[in-house]
Amino acid sequence: MGMKALFSRLAVLLLLNACHLSLQGQTSHPAFAPLTPEYTFTVVQVFPHDTSAYTQGLAYRDGFLYEGTGRNGRSSLRKVRLETGEVIQRVDLGSEFFGEGITIVQNKVLQLTWTSKVAFVYDLNDFHLLRKFSYSGEGWGLATDGRELFLSDGTSEIRVLDAETFHEKRRLKIHDGSTPIEQLNELEFVEGQIFANVWHSNRVARISPQTGDVVGWIDLSGLLSSVYRLEPEAVLNGIAYDPSRKRLFVTGKLWPSVFEIRLAPKRGR
Repeated sequence: MGMKALFSRLAVLLLLNACHLSLQGQTSHPAFAPLTPEYTFTVVQVFPHDTSAYTQGLAYRDGFLYEGTGRNGRSSLRKVRLETGEVIQRVDLGSEFFGEGITIVQNKVLQLTWTSKVAFVYDLNDFHLLRKFSYSGEGWGLATDGRELFLSDGTSEIRVLDAETFHEKRRLKIHDGSTPIEQLNELEFVEGQIFANVWHSNRVARISPQTGDVVGWIDLSGLLSSVYRLEPEAVLNGIAYDPSRKRLFVTGKLWPSVFEIRLAPKRGR
């Protein structure tokens, strides 16, 4: 073999070896992390909803929806018959308060306010005011797993409070990969996850309450026709869950309907 042929063969071997190492590197260290799972929906049933209700919080208990509404002078806590939308019990907040998220803990209903830094604790049966508690910053959404409260304030953090003392225990930084998720609003605890809608969007984040990781996204685009959006603030904002029958309900501010939906993974994801 001549020197020229030898050098040519060595060059080919070196090139093949470099390609092999490159492929090994790609196998061991993928260039892109897996995409966060996405979910779509089908509508199971549609229920009537008061179009004057500026929905800020929603919860379900024993066949009834409990709803917190907002805006100064129009804020309230309501018990609503699911099938008809009839308000069968109601207490109004003072005009100085802008009502926000609600949740149910045992036989109590808790309701946040936006900027007043005070929450109200009511008896579930008669809406008698039992006590108040304070918190720093703003109040947006509220949910519970029965032991702890999860409170959103419009940032990428969710505060975790003791459900009995209401003392803050820690904070979760909510992120999808390395991206913080801002504008977290209405919350609901669903089968071990926190569901949080992102304000002024049709997306609901599925969040790990242990780590703050977004483990899935629910796309609710097309749930309500734009024809029924009475004003720019008539946005998605209301999530409730019936754990005994595994029913998920969603609605929005000033919407004419509450939707029972079923989730499914998006095709191709």
